[in-house]
Amino acid sequence: MVNVPRLVIAAPASGSGKTTVATGLMAAFAARGAAVSPHKVGPDYIDPGYHALATGRPGRNLDPWLTGEDRVVPLFLHGAADADIADIAVVEGVMGLFDGRTGGGDFGGGDFASTAHVATLLDAPVVLVVDAAAAAGRSVAAIVHGFRSFGSVRVGGVILNRLGSDAHESMCRDALGDLGVPVLGALRRHADAATPSRHLGLIPAAERDADAVASVRRLGELVAASCDLDALAALARSAPPIAAGAWDPAAAVEVRTGAGRPRVAVAGGAAFTFGYAENEELLAAAGAEVVRFDPLRDEALPAGTRGVVVGGGFPEVYAAELAANERLRAELAAFAGAGRPVYAECAGLLYLAQELDGAPMCGVLDGVKATMAPRLTLGYRAAVAVADSVVARTGERVRGHEFHRTVTDPAHGDTAAWQWSTSGPAGFVQGDCVASYLHLHWAGSPWFASRMVHACGREHG
Repeated sequence: MVNVPRLVIAAPASGSGKTTVATGLMAAFAARGAAVSPHKVGPDYIDPGYHALATGRPGRNLDPWLTGEDRVVPLFLHGAADADIADIAVVEGVMGLFDGRTGGGDFGGGDFASTAHVATLLDAPVVLVVDAAAAAGRSVAAIVHGFRSFGSVRVGGVILNRLGSDAHESMCRDALGDLGVPVLGALRRHADAATPSRHLGLIPAAERDADAVASVRRLGELVAASCDLDALAALARSAPPIAAGAWDPAAAVEVRTGAGRPRVAVAGGAAFTFGYAENEELLAAAGAEVVRFDPLRDEALPAGTRGVVVGGGFPEVYAAELAANERLRAELAAFAGAGRPVYAECAGLLYLAQELDGAPMCGVLDGVKATMAPRLTLGYRAAVAVADSVVARTGERVRGHEFHRTVTDPAHGDTAAWQWSTSGPAGFVQGDCVASYLHLHWAGSPWFASRMVHACGREHG
């Protein structure tokens, strides 16, 4: 039995202030000296960056769709036990409390992969963040009553957000008092709670540097001044012990045997900010030495690189700077051309293309041109591998996620990587290079890491 005090921060709808409150709570508890374990429901990769700044621990995603619901609790415990057992875990929800994957099928529908689903799996109390600017007085109570009565999650309290005045706060508190739901915090409309956004949501913390650190600190101060941290900590301690073991990356992979640890270089820096922490942990557990490189700044791959992983991010924002780094682009093209393993997702696909919005990229995918699109492509994908690749075998099924506002021409190569129901073939397989828009959490398919490391350890001509 593992005892981890925990809270799930949820809301009736997107835009209510979950990220403000969750990140602020993490920062406020950390400022008190608590070890805070940060988590995010769903595939979001931007919020966890702010969570990491607030807590000093990796922001980790909990997604029953991407990893399977049986791994949610073990992955939660893996994060909560990282370095030391956390004093408190704060889980930021996604969308509205009960909004999950739609469409049914093999992996569930309705509220599957919703905040409520994850809160139920974790047996954690929910704190509901209500945008009071959109509701006056007793209407707040009606909203909370509806969410408390619908489903089986335990709503342990409310944090009111964007209150306009003392009178507004008093009306809302009175209405919720009649309902018997404690108000655990009340935030006014405040400029410090704003975080800059662009075409795919918030600007990642890694791109804001010192400004992001200051922003998170201000959120912590705002939440500490506006919320009852002692009552929230007490609610977190009311969560029962968990009868499960922590996820262990070493137990999930087949470890490569042989001399040495092949070096796998993972792209980072401001242009490539997205990657699940567990993916790198699985590579290391499978026998790789994982190193970082920044395509914006580094003119060469790390010495001794045997494989490359280029994950998600915003290369479209940095296309000119990426294009200017000609030496690295040429080296990566030669690396892939020599048959070395390269795995790329979304932003990585764009970087490997011939060009991105007219700017030259690596040209690993000869003739492929990427451009910005008028609409966002977003959603879970049940994908099937249509060809053998460095990570997958033909016919294997994986659960992934798409999130981009670019398109490539062509959409796939002569040998495509994947197929899913909403499109034809997708992605590219060229020798030991595989690239597509599909984001994958490797805890749901840990053999990817084993295969990648094995391929990196082979001798290549």
